[in-house]
Amino acid sequence: MNSKTNSKYTEDWLPVKNISNGMIELDNKFSVTGVKVRPRNIFILDSNSRASIISQLRVFYDSVDFEFWLISADRPVDISSYLATLQIQYNNEQDPRIKKIISQDIEKANMFMRDNVTDTEFYILFKEKDQDRIQKKLRTLMLGLSNAGLDSVQVSNSDLRVILDGFLNAGMNTENKAVLPQWILNHKSPQRA
Repeated sequence: MNSKTNSKYTEDWLPVKNISNGMIELDNKFSVTGVKVRPRNIFILDSNSRASIISQLRVFYDSVDFEFWLISADRPVDISSYLATLQIQYNNEQDPRIKKIISQDIEKANMFMRDNVTDTEFYILFKEKDQDRIQKKLRTLMLGLSNAGLDSVQVSNSDLRVILDGFLNAGMNTENKAVLPQWILNHKSPQRA
């Protein structure tokens, strides 16, 4: 048996070669990339506006002519710099009434951090080899989402690391552990072989 088969490390079986330029480069020369959709609470809109966005999203999804994955991922919210700013304001404040208000804000922020609050982020990812086709697909996704009233940007390296971390380390808390996308499952791990 070779050392890869006996290894305990994910890197030995995971087909990820590199993460750069907003793309996961796979061993088979494919790249996985896509867009991050900025969340929008459509439920605070009037019913006509909400119905219009849902209808436009339906048209958008039906018009996409390539395979894609819809993914949601929770990212921890980091408000440590905001908390530090509040502490500085508290230390510099002389008025006891304002100090009390700042103190309450610090307490709320600490509670926020203790409760491990997360932002849910939404992604549409796809796999492609050709760089020109990657750019065309990115434009198609961004334009379609824009037409539906949603903002999106190409995923960053950080976004892709959060997604992979979620799949490989945390996953869903079920008996079956992480739910892995097909582009990972196509490359079998020693445990799955």
